[in-house]
Amino acid sequence: MWRCTGPRWSGGGAGAAGRYAQRLGWYGAERGEERVSMLPAGKALAFAARGERRCLGVWRAGRWLVCPYAAVLDGASAKDQCARCAQLDRSRSVAADTMADDRRPYGVYLAYFGPGLLKVGITAAERGPARLVEQGAVAYAWLGRGPLMAARRAEALLGSALGIPDRFGKAAKRAARGALPPPAERAAELAQLHTTATALTGWPETLEPVAFRCDDHDELFGLDRIPAEAPELAGLLPGAEIVGEVLAGVGADVYLRLAEDGEAAGAGDGEHGVVAVLDARMLSGWVLGPAEGRVTTVPVRAAAYGSAARRGPGRREEERGGGQEGLF
Repeated sequence: MWRCTGPRWSGGGAGAAGRYAQRLGWYGAERGEERVSMLPAGKALAFAARGERRCLGVWRAGRWLVCPYAAVLDGASAKDQCARCAQLDRSRSVAADTMADDRRPYGVYLAYFGPGLLKVGITAAERGPARLVEQGAVAYAWLGRGPLMAARRAEALLGSALGIPDRFGKAAKRAARGALPPPAERAAELAQLHTTATALTGWPETLEPVAFRCDDHDELFGLDRIPAEAPELAGLLPGAEIVGEVLAGVGADVYLRLAEDGEAAGAGDGEHGVVAVLDARMLSGWVLGPAEGRVTTVPVRAAAYGSAARRGPGRREEERGGGQEGLF
């Protein structure tokens, strides 16, 4: 029995974001094995949710520690852990400030999601741009590199001095993708903030500044294939089916051209059918089997776009809800 572990981005490395690819992870608890399924554009998907959605447990030392409570999860939530496993996860986490002894070098970055939607964050230098890809950053630039606590101080400095948040919600990111300016304008907005940030008084002495260079994920994500204000697929229930073709992937989101009534997945001409976005984190914890029908039975609903989607950014990235291969 293989349970989905949600979306991941594989490959890549520093300066090699073009080699990243979106995929779904799978875990077989009986043998402690893992598998992956690639999600390239044009791939046909036709699956059904089986049984109950269960907590995945905790990822430690490169393997899953299965949830001892076999907790059942809400099918409409992006979270793939029960409260007790999530608490255990945060007991050893950079995001929760419980890893101050981490000796790895860290990078401070600026991430661009759309006009006016720029955030600051940190990630272990060894991960390269992986975290930026997982978050669905349209473009990004490095600010500095150094010890963890210096990176944290720089992140806090930008938040207090410039009001730069360290999180944007899913709705705001999706809304911005439908109205992106050209790459040159995105780079210019990042460059302006980069210049302002590195000139701030109070920059940590142990954090080495990094010269500006903008990396853009336009081609990697297939942003030109994403329609404005695409509706979203709601949460899964036992027996719910999704049938369609992958159009593009951005962070944890998968854009699907849903098969029309009587049309098999992948059999269309690429022009017809509703394009909807699926937060693939909602697949985690499910056993997914072959679809028995030819159409999607998960409700399709209008997404929260517009000014409301941009209101009130929070202060932290969700940890397990982020669909990441490994935090930081």
